Amino acid sequence: MYYVNREQIAVRLETLPEIAAVLDTLAANWQGSMLEGLAQERALHLSIETVTDVGSYLIDGFILRDASSYEDIIEITAEADAFPADMLGTLTELVKLRKPLVQDYYAWPRSELHPLTRTLSVLLPAFKQEVENYLDREL
Repeated sequence: MYYVNREQIAVRLETLPEIAAVLDTLAANWQGSMLEGLAQERALHLSIETVTDVGSYLIDGFILRDASSYEDIIEITAEADAFPADMLGTLTELVKLRKPLVQDYYAWPRSELHPLTRTLSVLLPAFKQEVENYLDREL
């Protein structure tokens, strides 16, 4: 029997529609201001943390193989069919942004709209739904 912390997964998944809405608004109205740049950075960072936190809960709960990196969390949960294979590339691209956002923040191009900002406004709510479907299916 698995112990999957659905409550903690749900709390994290509930943040995704709000983050997606912010990303959508930023993409639609982008002018490259410092405020927009910082908001985009934070929304991308929250996207990464949320997706990897959910993945870690799934890995722990379903006793999947141990992850050695953020990219590995995405790969392992994809292998478990927690989300469709066509999301794998974008989610991997997303988690690869963690180092530039967290460690190399001083070099982040704040005036530029990152291409994932548009993509994630659709992908994050879909990821939420897919993970919820996966949990219903597996539990």
